[in-house]
Amino acid sequence: MKREILISGTPRETRVAILEDDRLVELLVDRPDQRRTVGDVYLGRVEAVLPGIQAAFVDIGLEKSAFLHASDLLEPEDDDDPADRDEAEDEEVAEVEEGSEESAVVPAVKRRGDGGRREVGARRAVPDISEILKKGQTIPVQVTKEPISTKGCRVTAQISLAGRFLVYMPYASKVGISRKIESREQRAKLREMVSRILPSDAGGMIVRTVAEGVTEDHFRREIATLVDTWDKVKRKQGQGRRAPALLHREASLTRSLIRDVFSDKVDALWVDSKELHHEISQYLEMIDPELIERVHFYGDDAPLFDTFRVEQELRDLFKPRVDLPTGGYVIIQPTEALVSIDVNTGRYTGKRDPEKTILRTNVEAAREIARQIRLRDVGGIIVCDFIDMESKGNRDRVLQELRTHLGRDRARTRAYAVSELGLIEMTRQRVRPSLWASMTRECGTCHGTGRVFSPEVVSRRLERALQRAAMEKKERRLAIRLHPDVALYLIEEEPKLVAMLGRQGSIELEVRDDPMLRLDEFRLMSRPAGRDVTELYAVA
Repeated sequence: MKREILISGTPRETRVAILEDDRLVELLVDRPDQRRTVGDVYLGRVEAVLPGIQAAFVDIGLEKSAFLHASDLLEPEDDDDPADRDEAEDEEVAEVEEGSEESAVVPAVKRRGDGGRREVGARRAVPDISEILKKGQTIPVQVTKEPISTKGCRVTAQISLAGRFLVYMPYASKVGISRKIESREQRAKLREMVSRILPSDAGGMIVRTVAEGVTEDHFRREIATLVDTWDKVKRKQGQGRRAPALLHREASLTRSLIRDVFSDKVDALWVDSKELHHEISQYLEMIDPELIERVHFYGDDAPLFDTFRVEQELRDLFKPRVDLPTGGYVIIQPTEALVSIDVNTGRYTGKRDPEKTILRTNVEAAREIARQIRLRDVGGIIVCDFIDMESKGNRDRVLQELRTHLGRDRARTRAYAVSELGLIEMTRQRVRPSLWASMTRECGTCHGTGRVFSPEVVSRRLERALQRAAMEKKERRLAIRLHPDVALYLIEEEPKLVAMLGRQGSIELEVRDDPMLRLDEFRLMSRPAGRDVTELYAVA
């Protein structure tokens, strides 16, 4: 599969597009006024401890307090079950245990022993948070999820520092291997190599997927760098800083992308900013010089995203309807609780066999749904309503197609079997607001519903307002201001309405169109003074 990365940078915005087989599959946007906080380490102050929900709110200096759950005071137990850590990195979960306690740091709670513990399900015990944290206590935490909607960010006490090949976990004690490295021989080799060179008192490490084939010298240099970074964090904390305070800032969007995504599986990286090109080249010189030849500076007059035909896809990014190649289409609707996705055959009717027609549409839809949720950065609960299929084999085929394409997603996803209602329920890791939430805002006309009142409804509201004005008997001359579409509706569909209302209420009425008004808005102006009296009468 052909993979390319495009980076377009200006002082006001950096945009990153990831292409697979010349199709846009991922978009990242970074602006100075919307700085990413995931990965940042803070010295926080506990503001409130809520045993009823096993959580605490921690002041880390942001607008809203951060949310810390009791489970985020624990170390992960399993080597290859990333679903057990809701906000972990996309691949950084491995077998780790409690590490040495630092005097200035609240350590992860030991798993052995039952003091102050509550069982959650059958998997593991969760500590009683009220026995560990107290109001006013300071604790170092790391942001795992950015603020979304009305919620503050989520943090964890399980601090980890990501490198190119390794993830350093100071409070762990073992070496784990990314679950995406499947070869047992390779896993054993990497574990033995890193364990041998890791200082006994340093903590734990997780070997990342990209580390396959890396030499011991690469690991040794990166371990030294990560341990040194953690030492700086501890020194900052020990310098008497008052909480809340920033202890460590995660790498910039460009640098973290190069660290986590850019590898020998990427054919080319194009960047149109000389500053970013220089920064990327310098960074690669330190971590992986062999990749420098794949980085290209784009200096043409035509915009980079236009040349690769990305801009048009971005303009259509938030449309609810996505057309499929054979004529079907998908409707994507975000809601407060979940994202609903509906599949329709549209103009594709096939030839003879309805089941084959439906199967083909559903398979196409499965591919497109996997691409769209990556592209829109949709997270949380997703419910897909595919077209009903009679054959269980066909249903399984669609599910497998969906899971196959979801496997390309950097975010953790899970698609469940087709339910009794014919739905496929999914979850996708969410660490920041979707592009739809971060790049759009509520419509002032429809107030977020996506709908406005029709001219017929506006006419009825106007009629009721004029009846109230007639009952008050305070106005004798009124000017009615309407959106041009509503005014045209009155002239063409109800030409006698205004005159009739004027006679019934003994009010002289004059209709004026006003393109500055919303489609579902009207104003009543008292004449000749021009005083707006709409609020007195337009209550419904």
